Amino acid sequence: MPCFNRLKPFATLSLITVLSACAYPPGATSTAPVTTTVPSATVQHARVTNVQLVSTQAPASGIGAGAVVGGLVGGILGHQIGGGTGQDIATVAGVVGGALIGNAIQNNQVPATASQIYRVTVQQDNGVVRTFDYATQPNVRVGDRVRVENNQLYR
Repeated sequence: MPCFNRLKPFATLSLITVLSACAYPPGATSTAPVTTTVPSATVQHARVTNVQLVSTQAPASGIGAGAVVGGLVGGILGHQIGGGTGQDIATVAGVVGGALIGNAIQNNQVPATASQIYRVTVQQDNGVVRTFDYATQPNVRVGDRVRVENNQLYR
């Protein structure tokens, strides 16, 4: 039994480190553009109201080595504090705090991915405004009459 008591903090540390690596970063949101969908059987006519080059930037995210290393360091430092149950609580707090700090440091060092897209805005004859995103410059200009069919624009 004394051997188990010695291993208990390390088992707790390992468990919390593994679980913290599975966490989803707080406040993360999708930056994917939203496109309105219409049933594919309908055909609408529309006028192009805007064509613009838009820079999109996906933030660096994810849980990686920073969270794991931070959790380990935090757990080791937390284990140095107190004794008994207080030591276990300090170890857990050190693991969680270290993992959060390590993950934040890692995300600040990894550059965000940026790309540019062409966003075409059209107003359909029924008044609905829709946007379409293209990787390359589309063959439409502001004022062009277009057909919207199967969620695609046609001149």
